[in-house]
Amino acid sequence: MNKQELEKIKQKALEEHIPIIMDDTLEVIENYLKENKPHKILEIGTAVGYSAICFTEILAEDGQIDTIERDSERVKEAKENIKKAEVENKINIYEGDAVEILPTLENKYDVIFIDAAKGKYPFFLKEALRMLNTNGIIFADNILYKGYVMSDYNKHKQRTAVRNLREYIKEVKENPELETKILEVGDGLAISKKIQN
Repeated sequence: MNKQELEKIKQKALEEHIPIIMDDTLEVIENYLKENKPHKILEIGTAVGYSAICFTEILAEDGQIDTIERDSERVKEAKENIKKAEVENKINIYEGDAVEILPTLENKYDVIFIDAAKGKYPFFLKEALRMLNTNGIIFADNILYKGYVMSDYNKHKQRTAVRNLREYIKEVKENPELETKILEVGDGLAISKKIQN
């Protein structure tokens, strides 16, 4: 991987206010995964490809990342970035809406990273559980959403997102197949490990 290019991709995304994974969130995920390097990672929400490129560092030797993005401009930029970072053999981008693409996927994954439309998190969870290997981990980013999710926030604009993120937290905490922690890193990270089928 070309680290210099990765740094440039990060700086450009920050300058253009494109939401990318925060350093402390990335560090937590990397620490979780460096013991058991995953073979297959699914990412829901590619943006400009920054997190997928970072995840190639923690992949098993023959590992592969599938990532989904619906914004065609972002897909174009992500493809360019992945090429610049010299990891195009490890990352496969599905272009389109995750709500339509996920039900068509038959693969099994060791890690699923959810970082897309907040209002769709419960749907993403349902699909993720279907494809997650035993001992696999689901990471859901921005789960506390600027602190709104744990407060009594109820403004109309974000109401659906906040309600659905609360629903996601409730589901992962109540699901007997999962062991879940919610960490206050970045904008909140839910880590759910699949402990049984």
